[in-house]
Amino acid sequence: MSAPPARPAPPEPPQAPKVTEREARRVAEAAREQDWRKPSFAKELFLGRFRLDLIHPHPLPADEDVRRGEEFLARLRDFCETRIDGALIEREARIPDEVIKGVKELGALGMKISTDYGGLGLTQVYYNKALALIGSASPALGALLSAHQSIGVPQPLKIFGTQEQKDAFLPRLARTDISAFLLTEPDVGSDPARLATSAVPDGEDYVLDGVKLWTTNGVVADLLVVMARVPKSEGHKGGITAFVVEADAPGITVEHRNAFMGLRGLENGVTRFHRVRVPAANRIGPEGAGLKIALTTLNTGRLSLPAMCVGAGKWSLKIAREWSAVREQWGRPVARHEAVGAKISFIAATTFALEAIVDLASQMADEDRNDIRIEAALAKLYGSEMGCLIADELVQIRGGRGFETADSLAARGERAVPAEQLLRDLRINRIFEGSTEIMHLLIAREAVDAHLKVAGDIIDPDKPLSAKAKAGVNAAGFYARWLPKLVTGPGQLPRTYGEFHPAGHPDLSTHLRYVERASRKLARSTFYAMSRWQGRMETKQGFLGRIVDIGAELFAMSAACVRAELLRTTGEHGREAYQLADVFCHQSRIRVEELFTRLWSNTDDLDRRVVDGVLSGTYTWLEEGVVDPSGDGPWIADATPGASTKENVHRPIR
Repeated sequence: MSAPPARPAPPEPPQAPKVTEREARRVAEAAREQDWRKPSFAKELFLGRFRLDLIHPHPLPADEDVRRGEEFLARLRDFCETRIDGALIEREARIPDEVIKGVKELGALGMKISTDYGGLGLTQVYYNKALALIGSASPALGALLSAHQSIGVPQPLKIFGTQEQKDAFLPRLARTDISAFLLTEPDVGSDPARLATSAVPDGEDYVLDGVKLWTTNGVVADLLVVMARVPKSEGHKGGITAFVVEADAPGITVEHRNAFMGLRGLENGVTRFHRVRVPAANRIGPEGAGLKIALTTLNTGRLSLPAMCVGAGKWSLKIAREWSAVREQWGRPVARHEAVGAKISFIAATTFALEAIVDLASQMADEDRNDIRIEAALAKLYGSEMGCLIADELVQIRGGRGFETADSLAARGERAVPAEQLLRDLRINRIFEGSTEIMHLLIAREAVDAHLKVAGDIIDPDKPLSAKAKAGVNAAGFYARWLPKLVTGPGQLPRTYGEFHPAGHPDLSTHLRYVERASRKLARSTFYAMSRWQGRMETKQGFLGRIVDIGAELFAMSAACVRAELLRTTGEHGREAYQLADVFCHQSRIRVEELFTRLWSNTDDLDRRVVDGVLSGTYTWLEEGVVDPSGDGPWIADATPGASTKENVHRPIR
C-alpha cells in the first residue's frame, strides 16, 4: 500500500507588525462598542446628568435566583472551611490537586454556565458573592475560578459562540476543563495593535505561531481562548481574531510557570505556539473581531476582581476589630486612639461602599436593562485601588505584626494573621485586567464619547474642512441644548431626594444633592478642557485620570446611598447602613474636592520636564552611591516564533 501524500508545510508566520501611535489608537477605537443602545447611569453622570432613577429603587434578584444562590453559597462555605488550607497554598505556592478536584465536584467551574450545559447558572450577583467567599479562603483559588469564567473560554462562547461551539465546549468547561485567556505577549501589553502571535489560514485550519505571557491558568488549562493576528489575504478579512484551542494540541509548550510577589498559588505561565493547527470551526466570531470580543467579555468579567476586593475588605474589618480591641497602648485599646480609629472607620465605610458598587453593578448586569460598561470598569478601578488602601491600613493597624508572616506569628505562639500576604495578593489587582492607568484612559474615552460624536471631526487633523464644518454645525446645536442644563439642577434645592432622610437616620439626601452638583461641575470641567486642549486632550492623561477618579467617587457615593436605603426598607441593618453610607460619603467628598482642585492646580507640566531630564540622562548623578542587584539579561524576553527548546510544564488536573 502506498503512503498517503505528505501534507504540505504550513506557511511561515508573518513578521510582527510595526505600528505608529495613530495606528495603535485606530485599532483600539475599532475594538470599542460604538453604540449605546441602553441607558448608562455612569455615562449620564459624566455628562452632568444625575439619573438616580436608573439605580433607585435598588434592583433586586428574583426569589428563585436567591434560593439557588444561597444554597450554593452554603455548600461553598462548608468546602472553604473544611477543604481549603490557605496557609498550605501560600507555603507550597500551589493549590493541591485534590482541592481543584473538589472545586470541580462542587460545580464551581460552571457557576456562570447555564444549566442547559451542566453548569449552575448562577446570577452575576451570586457568582461574585461566591468569588468573595472563596477568595477569602485562598486568593489564588479565587483567581483561578475568576480567570476561568470571567475572561476564559465560557464567557466569550456564551456571547459570541455558535451553537455547535457551545454544545462542544460548555459541558466540559462546566465540570472538568479549566480554561485560560491568552492575549498578552512579552512585548505586547495594553497595546494590542502590535500583537505578534499569528494565525495563518491553511485549508480548513489556521496555523498558530507565537508566544504568550502571563497566561493565568495556562499551566493547568485544558482549553484556551487565544488572540492571534490573521494576515489579510484573498478571502480573509484578517485582523486580531479569537480561537478556542485545545491546550494539549501538538506544538503547544508551557515553557515556564511564573512566580509573583503575591497569589503564590497562581498557575500562570509562558506558552509557546509552534505550527499549532486549529480548526476553523474553533474560531469565535468573524476574523478581526477578537479585540471587540475581549472587551465585550470584560464588560461583566471585570466585576469579579472588585468582588474579591469586597471579600478582602470584610476580612480586614474583622481582623481590625478583633485586634484593635485587645491591643492596648497607654491604658486603652488602640481602636480608641483617634489615629487608629480613623483607619478602622475608613476600612468599614469603604468596604460598605465597595460591596454596594459590586452588588449594584452585578444586579444591573443580570437585569440587562442598562449598559454597564463604564460601571463595571469603574468598579474594577475603584475596587482595586481602595482594596489596596484597605490592606495597607490593616498592616499599619497591626504594626510590626502586620509585617510579619502568618507562619512566623504562629511559630512564636500568636494567631497566624496573614495581613502582609493580603497586601501582596491584592497589589496585582491594580495591574490585572487593565492597569489603573489604562482603566483611566478607557473610562475617559467612554466618558467623552458624546462630545467626540458631535465635535470629534473638528479636532481630528485627518478630517477635511468640509467634515469639520459639518461637525461645527452639529456641535453648536448639541452644546446650545446641553450647556445651559449644567448651570443649575435639583442638587441646589434643599429638599430634593428627601426619601434619603428618614426620621432617626443620618441625612443621605445632602450627599446625593452633592453628587448632582458635582456631576454638573465635572461635565463643565470636561467641556472646558476639550475646548482648551482640543486634539491634545488625549495626551492629558493626568487630567483625564482625575476626571475618571471623580466620577468613580460619585458613583460610589450613589451606590452606597442607594444600598443603605434598600437595607433600611428591607429591615436589614438599615440604621447601621445609613451610618456607614454617611461616613463614606463624607470621606469621599473630601477626596472629590481635592481632585477638583488638582484638575487645574497640579505639577503635570513640571513632571514632564523632569521626565525629559531623566530620559536624557540629566540626573544620572542622582543614581550614584548604590549597587544594582538586578541580574543580567534583556529587559524583554525574545519571543521569536519557532519550536520550543524547553521542557513542557503543562500539567492538566484530572
